[in-house]
Amino acid sequence: MSILYRGPLASCDYDCAYCPFAKRRDDPERLRADRAALERFTAWVAGRDHPVSVLFTPWGEALVRSWYRAAMVELSRLPHVRRVAVQTNLSCRTGWLADADLTRLALWVTYHPSQVAHDRFLAKCRELSRLGVRHSVGIVGHPDHLDAARRLRADLPAGTYLWVNAEEGRHYTDDGAAEWAAIDPLFGYSRSAHASAGLACRTGESVVSVSGDGTVRRCHFIPEVIGNLYDGSFERALRPRPCPAATCDCHIGYVHLEPLGLYDVFAGGILERIPTGWPALP
Repeated sequence: MSILYRGPLASCDYDCAYCPFAKRRDDPERLRADRAALERFTAWVAGRDHPVSVLFTPWGEALVRSWYRAAMVELSRLPHVRRVAVQTNLSCRTGWLADADLTRLALWVTYHPSQVAHDRFLAKCRELSRLGVRHSVGIVGHPDHLDAARRLRADLPAGTYLWVNAEEGRHYTDDGAAEWAAIDPLFGYSRSAHASAGLACRTGESVVSVSGDGTVRRCHFIPEVIGNLYDGSFERALRPRPCPAATCDCHIGYVHLEPLGLYDVFAGGILERIPTGWPALP
């Protein structure tokens, strides 16, 4: 089972113009609630007797909070946890990674050119490579980011996959899309929303979304509740089911659509967004 976990945390240390959580601060009460929810979730995972993979998908930046770093380390050391990954801007220090089992831990890193100097960000990425931390790096496909993305692709190790997320609401001409595809050969999957209604999807069967209170949904983008993690009610609801949404335009959603075949493209790296055999592609 793969779990996409999102707790109450909704604050970030960055100020990206395209993000509603930019420079938002969580009050102490919310932070305490987030920590308690995460510790409860970590304990639940620790108590399982079957393989589990976890991707943390916070609204804000998680790794600047000590409890997320601790959870990543703890989960990485559990023998039944196949992978624990997190979406992060990599603004945190990296020393904590020394305590983790790096055969199971991975990072999904996003580069925000308006928030961090190229050389500083690149040094962090090179440090991850030196430490042997599995990671992908990505950027939002805004026109103002194109030169920064090209520079980053040129400077990153060839073995680091640089993905590009289409900017929400942006139409890409064929020429414009080709510029981004020269950086990320898989940009075509992100360029436009996928018609998903009625398509087979692994969410709700082998992949679920979990909120801080344990509410389980099939994915982050379908509001229907299928049960709760902590009373076990979600387990009775797990089954193959078609997607009820008209479209799916986020990688953490459409990667699980079976007709797209992305489990073959990202085999072994679904949660951390690393294509199999990168830099070669199937």
